[in-house]
Amino acid sequence: MSQYGSFPGSRPRRLRTSPVMRRMVAETRLHPADFILPAFVREGVTEPVPIQAMPGVVQHTRDSLRKAAVEAVEAGVSGIMLFGVPEESKKDAYGTPGTDPEGILQVAIRDVRAEVGDDLLVMSDLCLDETVDHGHCGVLDEQGRVDNDATLERYAEMAQVQADAGAHVVGPSGMMDGQIGVVRDALDQIGREDVAILAYTAKYSSAFYGPFREAVGSSLKGDRKTYQQDPANWRESLRELALDVEEGADLVMVKPAGPYLDILARVSDAVDLPVVAYQISGEYSMVEAAAEKGWVDRDRAIFETLTGIRRAGARNILTYWAVEAARKLSVWQ
Repeated sequence: MSQYGSFPGSRPRRLRTSPVMRRMVAETRLHPADFILPAFVREGVTEPVPIQAMPGVVQHTRDSLRKAAVEAVEAGVSGIMLFGVPEESKKDAYGTPGTDPEGILQVAIRDVRAEVGDDLLVMSDLCLDETVDHGHCGVLDEQGRVDNDATLERYAEMAQVQADAGAHVVGPSGMMDGQIGVVRDALDQIGREDVAILAYTAKYSSAFYGPFREAVGSSLKGDRKTYQQDPANWRESLRELALDVEEGADLVMVKPAGPYLDILARVSDAVDLPVVAYQISGEYSMVEAAAEKGWVDRDRAIFETLTGIRRAGARNILTYWAVEAARKLSVWQ
């Protein structure tokens, strides 16, 4: 016996003694198939356009997007979520590029499907914000407010043209009441029962979307607090979850991921559908900026954040590091 008392009888540190030991007892593991790559494609550009607020991320040309899709397949990533950035002159109050079969997003969906077929899940952002001149996620009424039900009409049309273009999964992201049910009905009406719906179930009004605004060339003035969720609340996430499941969602999402791990855990505990989390632009850019300053170890920070999201309950993660992380995991494993 030590003069300071008994030595510990239980020693948890024994399971941390070496990398092999830690790997063997790890409770949470990342795999390339966990990841979905968000990707932006911009109309009318001949070279990829770097996004200043998101170092290492670009607005793709159609050709560079095809290459990015092939790289994602080769890395073992499960899906690619496409966001279309139309020419500014084509935006209008109703988001016409979003329902034009020749709109940039629909063209990009066809391009990627032609390139990789069914080897990669082609997912499409189903929202009006990139295609309207006012930047909101819906149609505005005479008072300048987002008209929920008029917006649902547009979402139904968007779902059908995206499905016709070849989307495996559509992602209604505008947080309109009833959007999942309307989109499911619209898809079923054209015989596309096979197209899955990724519901943006808990999408919070967040400061961390900032870099994304540059990525999609957003025209937004003001904010989206009247339709995105209040960061102070968690119970309404479960209400939204119940509604999305009832309306026919196939997968559900929490967005952002990092600041809302508690919400992610609650949603994961409450549902038997696959749960997805979106590690958004601001989360990405903070790590990249801190790493560039030498304030954090970049690789360790990336994998710590991804592991935390997975541990909290995400089955899949949308992350701008998807391909890079998948490649490194393949080497390490």
